[in-house]
Amino acid sequence: MRLGLDIGGTKTAAVILHDDGSLAALRTAPSGYGGDEVVRVAAALAGDAMSEAGCERLDSIGACMPGLVDPSTGVVLHAVNLGVETLNLAGELEELLGSPVAVENDVKAAALGAHGALTARTAHRPATCGSGRNETLAYLNLGTGLAAGVVRNGSVLRGPDGMLGEIGHLPVGGDVPCVCGQVGCLETLASGSALARMWTPPPGGGRDPFAAALAGDEQARSAAAVLCSGVALAIQVLVLSTGADRIIIGGGLAALGPSLLNGIRSELKHRAEKSQFLESLGLPGRFELLPSDIPLAALGAAALSRQIKTPHEALT
Repeated sequence: MRLGLDIGGTKTAAVILHDDGSLAALRTAPSGYGGDEVVRVAAALAGDAMSEAGCERLDSIGACMPGLVDPSTGVVLHAVNLGVETLNLAGELEELLGSPVAVENDVKAAALGAHGALTARTAHRPATCGSGRNETLAYLNLGTGLAAGVVRNGSVLRGPDGMLGEIGHLPVGGDVPCVCGQVGCLETLASGSALARMWTPPPGGGRDPFAAALAGDEQARSAAAVLCSGVALAIQVLVLSTGADRIIIGGGLAALGPSLLNGIRSELKHRAEKSQFLESLGLPGRFELLPSDIPLAALGAAALSRQIKTPHEALT
């Protein structure tokens, strides 16, 4: 059995998968804050998941979390939402769980999980991450920020410094300051923080800008239009820069569902009408939203030991 731990900014999830990829257990709890609590909560959830699955031994363990992650050492830097500046996540989890732990950034792990979910769906078999299919898939995470992970032929692409996929900090224009210190980043158009800056939901009025726009809220209409335009640009960037055959959109904003999907698709079609080049790419048909209740990052974490060497393996 394989264990995957997804340590998120607010919630930690633990999944255990059978060898065929089917789900044996899923447990969640609020994430800890600070390195010690982050590790304690994750290890406790791992134990709960093992009890639920009725297993005493794990074949592999993978974990993911936000921040700058070095898979070769298992060290995580600058996970500010979790109160972590430096954390030897692999080493501390290994000490508590008794087995080597592979570690990766959460968005890259979610990309691997999305690839597995899509592969399982198209192959009509239980979900398992990693495949030999000759394809490039990009996972676009629309959360508080904007980032992407890319999987090619079943393996996560990282780039020489692990920055591949950080398209949220690509300066595309505008005068809005970004948290990274630049101005006009793509994240300032297409993210939860961008939406919050552009639109303030009325008290008791819900948090869906598309529904508010239909009810006559002009600020919501404008914010939704900018959001869809920004995501459409992100899709175009991913296809042109990575050669992605398919783009899966997840993260908190994916819960906006069909309204978001249709808005992005409408924007891409509008762009294609003005450019034969864009029309030739077929962008409106190359992306989809995945349901927000699929634990993509945890599923991807469970597959990490097949993707990267654990720190223990790297030294042997």
